[in-house]
Amino acid sequence: MQGEKIDLDRFDCAILDVLSTDGRISITDLARRIGLSKSPTQARLRRMERAGVITGYRALLDPVQLGLDHVAFVEVKLADTRERALQAFNKAVLQVAEIEQAHMIASHFDYLLKVRTSDMAAYRTILGEKISALPHVASTSTYVAMQAVKDTGLAEM
Repeated sequence: MQGEKIDLDRFDCAILDVLSTDGRISITDLARRIGLSKSPTQARLRRMERAGVITGYRALLDPVQLGLDHVAFVEVKLADTRERALQAFNKAVLQVAEIEQAHMIASHFDYLLKVRTSDMAAYRTILGEKISALPHVASTSTYVAMQAVKDTGLAEM
């Protein structure tokens, strides 16, 4: 059933809204917050997990507290954009821990990467030794973020 699109009603959306801000809430408290009893709430939660609407639960870490407050966005242009080259690039990107996000883009460049490091010196090392060495990279352009104005992910439906 994973990946099957399911219809979400107002109770499902309420569950997702609560979980997006409190993923550790108990089923009892979740049921009370959305106005259903425990059994139907749990059944809805499991159905959304099986369908892949809810993909997991995790702790949200503060990157500043971890010393990782330098964010750069990197445009990457590939020398080869045939399917095999794209797959090689995608696979290699997954191995670089500092790349927080990677998106294939329909633009004058091929990928946009979000890279998080401790400072500019660390970023320069990652760019020179890891990103530039990824398969088929022809060129990169870097944009350094000065401030995160909004960085919440999917918080509201």
